[in-house]
Amino acid sequence: MVKGYIWFISQFSRLFALISTALIIAAMLVVCQMILMRYIFAWPTIWQTDFVVFSATVAIFLGAPYVLLTGGHVGVDVVEVLVSAKNRSRLQLLGSLLGLLFCAIMFAAGWIQFHDAWAGNWKHSSVWAPPLWIPLLALPIGFGLLCLQYVARILSLILGEQITDPAADPQVVAVEPTIPTPLQTPPTTSGKVTR
Repeated sequence: MVKGYIWFISQFSRLFALISTALIIAAMLVVCQMILMRYIFAWPTIWQTDFVVFSATVAIFLGAPYVLLTGGHVGVDVVEVLVSAKNRSRLQLLGSLLGLLFCAIMFAAGWIQFHDAWAGNWKHSSVWAPPLWIPLLALPIGFGLLCLQYVARILSLILGEQITDPAADPQVVAVEPTIPTPLQTPPTTSGKVTR
């Protein structure tokens, strides 16, 4: 059942990664259309800038669970490489629990923001004036999906399974980092050590 949950959430994260990719592609196409209209035909643009900003922002939130699934986020692992594998797993579990707590708080705050925009019929201040609940909906959806992905990550760590998605890049092979000590000499191709 737990492995089924982990698999289901990973597939769900992949689906939202595809939606995120489609939004980025749409934003790029609209930028090209905007450049064509503005600089070639000297026509005004009304909705394009808002669409590009909103779609790129929504893509960030909807694509975040996939980034967590694949381990593509930016991380500093200076401490992790210095500790044993058991302590490294504990650090990853602690980091995931803190990440889950943060995402749960942001989910609640995002839901409040979305609900206020929906109930108050907030509109953007531009000429196009789209309803703001549409882009704000990405906050609770994105952070909700991140919560689910963090739970899957925590379960994977507890079960001792691989925490990154192997399907993301089959060419990448995990290599345990080594830190040379001053007494070690670097290996040479000929097998002889020269000093």
